[in-house]
Order: sequence, then C-alpha cells, then structure tokens
Amino acid sequence: MIQYQGSKNIIIAIDGYSGCGKSSTAKSVAARLGYAYIDTGAMYRAVTLYFYRHRVEHTDKEQVRKALTSILLEFKFDEATKSSHIYLNGENIESLIRQMHISERVSQVSTIAEVRHFLVAQQRQMGTKKGIVMDGRDIGTVVFPNAELKIFMTAQVATRALRRQKELENLGQHVVLSEIITNLEKRDLIDSTREESPLRKANDAIEIDTTNLEFEEQVERVLELMKVENNLTNR
Repeated sequence: MIQYQGSKNIIIAIDGYSGCGKSSTAKSVAARLGYAYIDTGAMYRAVTLYFYRHRVEHTDKEQVRKALTSILLEFKFDEATKSSHIYLNGENIESLIRQMHISERVSQVSTIAEVRHFLVAQQRQMGTKKGIVMDGRDIGTVVFPNAELKIFMTAQVATRALRRQKELENLGQHVVLSEIITNLEKRDLIDSTREESPLRKANDAIEIDTTNLEFEEQVERVLELMKVENNLTNR
C-alpha cells in the first residue's frame, strides 16, 4: 500500500471506452492506495443480467421501475481472488456478467434514465467518505463532477478488442476478434450518443491513451497524477 506524506483521501474518477483498461487499472490503483474500488460497469451489467433473466422489456418504463425495486447490489471482497466481486440479490455474478450476451445488451440498458438514476444514487452514496477509485463512463461528468482527480482512458479499437478477447478466453469463452470489434464499435456509438449521461471527457479530465502502454505503466501514470493532486491540494 502506498502512503503519501500529508496526503488526504480523494475521489479518483476514471472514465473511458470499453476495453481500454479502466477497470483493471482502477482496481490496481485502489489496492495500491488502500482505497475502495467501485466497478460501476459491473453494476450496469448486473442490472442487465437481471433484466435478461426476468425478460424485462427495457422500453417499458413500468416494467423497468418495478424490476429496479427488486434489485439489491453489493460488492464483497473475495479472499480467494483478493478482489471485490459483485452480488445480485445475494448471488455472486462476477463471471456471469462478463459473458457476450450481457455485453451485447448492457449499453442499451445503460441508456435508460430510470436505471442510471437508480445506480448513480448508489454510487454517490458509496463515495461519501471519499478514498475511492470509481470507473465508468460518466463518473467525472455526472456522478462526481467535483472529483479531485479525473482520468479519461482511451485506446485504439483493435487493441481494445485483443484485450477483451484475452479476458473472455480467461473465462473460458472463445469469441472471434471481428465479433468483438463490432460489439465495441456498437457500444462506443451508443455510449457516446445516448441522451442520458453520454460518454464524454470532462473538461478537467486528464486523458491517457493506453494503446501502447503496458498495464503497470497505466497504473503508475494514475498514481503519479494522484501524487501531484495531493501535493497541490495540501499546500
């Protein structure tokens, strides 16, 4: 765990495109700092899984509102993997939400205003004591517009697709690269053009292109920015 002399707990908001390394970087940064890590993408995937299982029509606002009242999301630390797993109504769904049929639906579910309001309220509550790293698509623009450190991560789509393919293979899923590229491009379009909280870089966010960065380089870049932020805010 890293300790910076005189440092204070802050909120680190990491936004960016799918597959550019947001979650893995945020998770490692949180562990190095002793901060809590909140995977907001997992929260949207969890809602998507619930809708999929219960055949909730995402265009039916009444169905959506009713379904949301039956959803309880929790993050619990798993000793075996030394990481936080997301639970949906008491069930560990960490691996289930990474499947392609959920990836193909999550951007559509994420456009639903009721879903975003439901989850944003929970995310803000999680950040009341600060000392967190949260990643997603609207963390620095909507959830925590006053976050002390905002990062916007991007990478070339081919690089992102290769990373996602490797992630899926580690879960025992074999998906051709062209299918993953198509899925990413579709998600990018939906995420950046949706009416409710579109994906965009906050004016005061620092952009990190991870196309040619090794994973540890990504982590070190964020930690260095955190160190600079603390030096500035503690003067």
